[in-house]
Amino acid sequence: MAVLVITGTGTEVGKTVVTAAVAATALAGGRSVAVLKAAQTGVGPNEAGDGEEVARLAGEVTVAEVARFPEPLAPGTAARRAGRAPVRPGEVAEAAAKLATEHDLVLVEGAGGLLVRFDAAGGTLADVAGLLGAPVLVVTSPGLGTLNTTELTARELRSRGLELPGLVIGSWPGSPDLAARCNLADLPDVSGAPLIGAVPAGAGGLAPAAFRSAAPGWLAPALDGTWDADAFVTRHGP
Repeated sequence: MAVLVITGTGTEVGKTVVTAAVAATALAGGRSVAVLKAAQTGVGPNEAGDGEEVARLAGEVTVAEVARFPEPLAPGTAARRAGRAPVRPGEVAEAAAKLATEHDLVLVEGAGGLLVRFDAAGGTLADVAGLLGAPVLVVTSPGLGTLNTTELTARELRSRGLELPGLVIGSWPGSPDLAARCNLADLPDVSGAPLIGAVPAGAGGLAPAAFRSAAPGWLAPALDGTWDADAFVTRHGP
């Protein structure tokens, strides 16, 4: 897979840390990696964005952004309030395709969820994936309320004919409650997609060397890691 689009079921579910884990695992396997942030919001001109955070954790990746806007809002809203041109799906797809000619793997990270709007015409990350013909990895949360948002995201992907290779839990708690433990079985059931990773809560706070060493153990073989979903469910399930 030359291009992998990474979305979340909402904000603050761990997309950037999962993106870093996928990048670190690919780098460990000897592949060259680029990370493209479709639209970075809530970050000033000289501040580090999500792409830079991926590079800090994962290592030598090429970082690119299509645009950034200062206010922490949906990209379309942030662009409008900044008086700037919005990001268009075609621009993101073009940038990703160019990076794919120069790298073994391109990770395209969205902003918020799958259908967060880039522009007034309603362009979204789903449109980017459609233009690229790229699979979409869904990062989800483990706790109460996740089943609804995960199923809705999976349904939308399938309605558009987009490939959903699997789900990754973006922040698995050290002491999971009953809902989180039950969701290990329920998330694949409602989404129709396998669970192919679980990144522990606080992973983004690890030293980069520790993060890179541990990352392959958080991801299943489908993402070139060593994580075993059956063993994880057996160990943590209800």
